[in-house]
Amino acid sequence: MWVRIVALVIKEFLAVLRDAASRTVLIGPPLIQLMVFGYAASFDLNHIPYAVYNQDSGYAARQLLARFSGSPNFRQVATIHNDAQIAPLINNKDALLVLHIGQHFTRDLLTQKPARLQIIIDGRDSNTAALALNDVSGVLLDFNQQWAAAHSQRGPPAQLVMRAWFNPNLRSRWFIVPGLVAQLTLVVTLLVTGLSVAREREMGTFDQLLVTPMRPLEILIGKAVPGFVIGGLEGGFIALMAVLWFHVPFVGSVAALALGMFFFLLAAIGIGLMISSLAVTQQQGLLGVFLFLVPAIILSGFATPIANMPEAVQLLTYINPMRYFLIIVRGVFLEGSTIPMLLSQYAPLALIGLVSMSAAVWLFRHRLA
Repeated sequence: MWVRIVALVIKEFLAVLRDAASRTVLIGPPLIQLMVFGYAASFDLNHIPYAVYNQDSGYAARQLLARFSGSPNFRQVATIHNDAQIAPLINNKDALLVLHIGQHFTRDLLTQKPARLQIIIDGRDSNTAALALNDVSGVLLDFNQQWAAAHSQRGPPAQLVMRAWFNPNLRSRWFIVPGLVAQLTLVVTLLVTGLSVAREREMGTFDQLLVTPMRPLEILIGKAVPGFVIGGLEGGFIALMAVLWFHVPFVGSVAALALGMFFFLLAAIGIGLMISSLAVTQQQGLLGVFLFLVPAIILSGFATPIANMPEAVQLLTYINPMRYFLIIVRGVFLEGSTIPMLLSQYAPLALIGLVSMSAAVWLFRHRLA
């Protein structure tokens, strides 16, 4: 019995190691995922972009602002002079937060009255906003300790007042659940299309399909339609659950979400058919889907902000369709985005879909030759 088991183990090792595709799957995915997780999956915030709205000419305000400018965690991107300049900076994501110092900040500190520092922060990404507020609190705590020691005061001289736009209570559910519309739609679509052609090969029905009058392009279209329908229904169901079950506000355009989902499904189906055309067995197709899926989620900004990733990794995110659809779906849910406002996201998403579908057709024909 043991001799037979050892012989079977040796046979399986030889079968795996002799196949170039299997060797690639064994070596490539762990290395890729190691690099992606090691560099991209970071919750540390560096160089937080902020704007300064200072109405106080006193030295206490200058001392506090100097602590922010001297901190490696913050990067000043603008100085504003009126309330009307705040909204464009936050809406366009030019600044993550605005430091607003009132005109009586120094006077209140010297007279031992509570001096308030107002933080206006972008709440669309609640995780990033919460981390940024922790860094702001750390700077303010250090300022309070030094000021209290220098002026013999007790208690916190300066108080932090926070206002979050788009997500007033910084509920992480409002940030995560819309992202699940993109993530789960991608998972289902890739699984449906990524195993379709490989399943035909493994079951021995692929040759029967080829002797039919259908051309290769028609076969691919027939394989793509189920993934399109299932992925669309899955995405619509999750979006509906986000509103009705999780009570995430939906303030944008349904048409904007539907158009974004159309282009996203087109890109996902193209990638899935590329994987399926290359795979010989369903196992290879499943591993190929997994190889693409994990980096796609990590590099999309689903959990960690893309701005925190190294520049070389940020360049990789531009070929990731989930990056653009996440902006679309979160913009529609929380920001009230419409189709004209999202044209800059539709264009690259449509381009990725066109390229991936064209590559799938070429690969399918190439494997038949």
